[in-house]
Amino acid sequence: MNTLLLSENVYLIDKAETVMPWITVGILLALILGFILTFILKRDLVKRYLKISLTGFTFYALIAGITMLLFEVGKKYSAAYLEDKWIDAKIITHVFIPLIVTLFLVLVAFTVLLIVYNKKRDMFKTILTISGIVVLCALITSLVLISIYFKDAIKPGGYYTSDEAKFNSIMLWASALLLVVATIVIAFFSDKNPSKMDARCMALAGVTTALSFALSYVKFPGLEAILLQGGSVTLFSMLPIMLFAYVYGMKKGLIVGFVYGILQALQDPYIVHGAQFLLDYPIAFAMISYAGLLKNVKALDKIPQLKFALSATLGGSLRYFAHVLSGVFAFGAYAVDAGATNFWTYSLVYNSYVFVDVALVIVAGVILFFSKGFKREIERLNTVNNPVTIND
Repeated sequence: MNTLLLSENVYLIDKAETVMPWITVGILLALILGFILTFILKRDLVKRYLKISLTGFTFYALIAGITMLLFEVGKKYSAAYLEDKWIDAKIITHVFIPLIVTLFLVLVAFTVLLIVYNKKRDMFKTILTISGIVVLCALITSLVLISIYFKDAIKPGGYYTSDEAKFNSIMLWASALLLVVATIVIAFFSDKNPSKMDARCMALAGVTTALSFALSYVKFPGLEAILLQGGSVTLFSMLPIMLFAYVYGMKKGLIVGFVYGILQALQDPYIVHGAQFLLDYPIAFAMISYAGLLKNVKALDKIPQLKFALSATLGGSLRYFAHVLSGVFAFGAYAVDAGATNFWTYSLVYNSYVFVDVALVIVAGVILFFSKGFKREIERLNTVNNPVTIND
């Protein structure tokens, strides 16, 4: 009876996951239609309409994102699902709980920093350092537990490895380390005039993460079916985070991308190796922060559409590169199963779905930057009004 009830719950969750994207698309279309009608009939109310509709959609995205995450947790870690997928129940203690704890610590750190900034600004840097150390320790612990689980769960000759293709742990860890170090160095030198870490910045970080997470559930199955064996083509899910990095630069964009990557790991946990987890989740989505690399390139300020298009292409391309490295060094057995003779070629083609996502983001972003009101808002966010600067 318990198995039957669990199976029914999984079925209901699958139905909810099918319906939620269409609800989101419907809301977006209704908001667009409302904007068009307001623009035609009451142009003086357009600014007010945009403010109300965007605020409303943000709250919807927060609720939808949390709801869908709970649905995913309920399904992916239920006894019926684990049994059906032949997954060891230890995945709950070794993968799910460590990631949840890490995410929880990130959210607690975010909240504490917000409070400290408003109440004890002189302690901000100290609390920021302590928070960073705590979150880093939690992430390292999660990686160790994940590695232990998959080391025991996946045996040579299993689905993820074969005689022709095994995990290349040295290259996986080397690739992850190289991308992390290079990105931190580039971020450090790219923000010559960093935006302030104030309450508004932290609030927008939370909002953009929630929006991206909610939009990541709106997928296009038809496109995914065309793209080799899968990949997720979403409705502009990278756009909010790219815009955040575009405005606030790479340093802060890295934090947002890192948190979003952990959320993605919880949403769709496809983890077979500790370094593969890093490359496909926190690192891959932290690469989106490269959309802020051109923030201080003044030569492109007069053509923001081109500036954003180049920024989005850069961030999306580096996310793609992280996935490719993971595919080559962790999922070579998939290439063997598909009859491919070259792991690099297979991974390059398989992960090309990322560029469909990037193309959609560029189209949406360029349209936004043709709006005078949107450009004014971006300029306002870029304007430093607070006389107290707290840099990274």
